[in-house]
Parts: sequence; structure tokens; C-alpha cells
Amino acid sequence: MNETAVQRKTLIGLLVLVTLAFIWILLPYYGAVFWAVILGILFAPMQRRLLLRFNQRRNVAAALTLLTCLLIAVLPMIIVSGLLVQEGSSLYKRIESGELDIAANVERFKDMLPHVAQRTLERMGMGDLEGLRDKTAKGALQGSQFFASQAYSFGQGTFELMVSLGVMLYLLFFFLRDGAELVRKIRQAIPLAEQQKRRLQLKFNRVVRATVKGNLLVAIAQGALGGLIFWVLDVPSPLLWAVLMAFLSLLPAVGAGIVWAPVAVYFLLSGAVWQGVVLTVFGVGVIGLVDNLLRPLLVGKDTRMPDYLVLVSTLGGLAVFGLNGFVIGPLIAALFVSSWGIYSETRPQVQLPP
Repeated sequence: MNETAVQRKTLIGLLVLVTLAFIWILLPYYGAVFWAVILGILFAPMQRRLLLRFNQRRNVAAALTLLTCLLIAVLPMIIVSGLLVQEGSSLYKRIESGELDIAANVERFKDMLPHVAQRTLERMGMGDLEGLRDKTAKGALQGSQFFASQAYSFGQGTFELMVSLGVMLYLLFFFLRDGAELVRKIRQAIPLAEQQKRRLQLKFNRVVRATVKGNLLVAIAQGALGGLIFWVLDVPSPLLWAVLMAFLSLLPAVGAGIVWAPVAVYFLLSGAVWQGVVLTVFGVGVIGLVDNLLRPLLVGKDTRMPDYLVLVSTLGGLAVFGLNGFVIGPLIAALFVSSWGIYSETRPQVQLPP
């Protein structure tokens, strides 16, 4: 082995070690770094337009883009999170004091079911709803207790939250200002053909924009509409239901209907016919159409993956990375598909004998 090969292997080993060490020290703030990158990609078009408007003054353009991002993306999320924690804490107090009796509501729902439906449940092994009633009450209590505990820890974790937010905004400023140069250096260091690197970069950017700009905005729209109709119909804790519908709308084949449909059925069975009809019509005609109308405009058909792949990768990402996983999961899946596609195209084809 010649001296050049030894030096190259040593350099590669050093690169692996320092890269792992660098990732290790960033782990405490990986969320801040990750969202700085994501927001940098989303707001890069605005940064480029402002650069042209202010004669290539990068600091001014980056500062104005950062301020816009703070006003329309960061601050609303902080406000909604605080309100959600407060409402969850209030719900926990109502359940704990007995003001809101989940078990009694489940029992009344069982009594309102037609005899045919009750016999069908019994044949399916679900006739004993006593255990379901207890589990429902326990689950609601645990869920609201989680938000109550978050309300207590929200103030204690304010310092860490502010540090993470500060790190994210600080990095985002430099990603906006120097993003084009950073991307150029990263592409130059990747040992792939230029066409392959461009293909992976385009896929990365498209999936980020499709997942955040498209799916997240659709989820916010569906959650907001669901929360609004719940508030109009005087359903308790509409903000909690709105957030749950927004979260579920991120998952294909599930959607916000898993929340509003049972509530509509409950209204119809309990005699609140007009509330049930209004909720059903609004859910099908407004909430259900948001996905079909907005998603093609915000995402684009060429960036979408199969629904089953989006569902599995989103659930897996949420399980591994927490809330950040709804972006990380589909992103890893898209890069996985693209990388294997590139490999299949560049691999020498084996000629089979006739």
C-alpha cells in the first residue's frame, strides 16, 4: 500500500471521527439546528427576492426575512402551544373534580345505540363496554394530566426553551445569509456525479417544502376549521380537538374525520339532530375538501410519495424523533427512494442469456 492510499484512509477515518463527535455535541440542540435548516429552505425564495430589492445587501435581506419568519411562523406556534397547555390543564381539573364525567358519557353513548348495533358489538366481542368506559375515562385523565404537568414544567423550562429558540434564530440568520455558499460547499464535498448531487438536492428541497409548507398548512387549515365548528357547536375544549385534528390530518388514510365523525354520531344519537347534521355537512363539505383543494396547490403532484409510504414514514418518524419526526420521517423515506433509484440507474445491467 503506497503512502498516498494510507494518507487517504487516515483522512477518511479522521473525517468519520470528527463528524460523529460534531453530531454528538449538537444532539442537545438538534431540534434547533434542524428547524433552522428547514426554515432556511422554506424562506430562501423570500431571501433571494429581498437580495434583488436591496442591491445584494445580504445582512439586510437576511434580517428582514428572519423578522418575517418570526412573525408568521415562530410566534404563532409559541402562543398556540401556551394556550394548548393551559386548556389541557383546565380539562384535567374538570375531570379530576368530577365536573366532566367521561365514564358517564360513554355509558350514555352505549345506551343510545340501537339494539342491532349492541348485538353486533357483542358478536364482535365488544359487548362489555364497562372496561371500555373505564379505559376511556383513564385515558382522558392521563392525557389531560400530561398537559397539566406540561403547564407546570412550561415555566421551569422557559430558560432552555429560550436558549433553543435563540440558537435556532441565530443559525437561521446565517443560513439565510450564507445558505447558497454553504450548499455549494456541501455539494462540492459529496463524492457523487454533479447530476446525482443535483437530483438529491432537488428531492431534499421538494420534500421539505411539500411536508412543511404543504402538509403542515393543510393540517393547520383543517385543525382551525374543526376547532371553529366545535366552538360554534359548544363542544368542550375546542382548542384541544383542533390540535388533535391538525395532527391526525398529517396522516394519510386517517385524517381529521376520526375526531369529528364520532362527535357528529354522538350528536345524532343524543337527539341534537341539527348539531349532528351541521357538523357532518361541515366536516364532509369543508374540512374534507381542504386536502383536495389546498394540497395540490401547495405541494404539487411531482413531489408526492405513495400514501402508504408517507403514513409509515410519518408514524416511524414520530416514534423515533418525536414531533420533529413528521418532517424527518418522510424526508428520510424520500431520500431512501431517490438514493436507490440513482443506484439502480448507475449499476451495470446484467445481461440475461436468451
